[in-house]
Amino acid sequence: MTKKERYQQVIAYFQENMPAAETELMYDNPFQLLVAVILSAQCTDKRVNMVTPNIFRVYPNAEKLSEANFDDLFPIIKSISYPNNKAKHLIAMAEILHRDYNGAVPLTVAELVQLPGVGRKTANVITSVIDNQPNMAVDTHVFRVSARIGLTTAAKTPLSAEKQLIKNIPSELIHVAHHWLILHGRYVCIARKPKCVECGIKNSCKFYNKLLKE
Repeated sequence: MTKKERYQQVIAYFQENMPAAETELMYDNPFQLLVAVILSAQCTDKRVNMVTPNIFRVYPNAEKLSEANFDDLFPIIKSISYPNNKAKHLIAMAEILHRDYNGAVPLTVAELVQLPGVGRKTANVITSVIDNQPNMAVDTHVFRVSARIGLTTAAKTPLSAEKQLIKNIPSELIHVAHHWLILHGRYVCIARKPKCVECGIKNSCKFYNKLLKE
């Protein structure tokens, strides 16, 4: 099977079986999504969704969050991984949004990565989810799953994987393909013991076909 054929089969499967894939983070506007994605680094969406309603109740916008006191915010997010750094990042991020962007979230990767707590992955999530931009956020799930299936080859870094995926996925599907791979990695192609038997793309998967030969 060629790489082109593999991509075609995988995309066709997800288009049929997961056409409306979207983030599992709960949010009502770009500001809330940005806060949630910053908190989600090395933390589960489930845990983040347990915490964010209280954050948004106390700090409903960038102006309010920019006025937050670390000692008040920290207890709200202390169950999240790395709460000390994330509390500092959230306040600093909100200060910049309030001061430089009138409270609005910028929608370019170049601007977003200048915000505290925002790296390329987070910027790609925001722009693809909010604006359907053809940006591929590569988290641990996407990095693992794309390599296992054979969508990426010898990708040593998330950026390398991102470039390969963007090159081979039609631009109009990139924003949703990010969620296909995340959800597949979260529920089927899990890290330690992938559920190959129930996987709908196993016949297109390099990992599975290698298992058959062993």
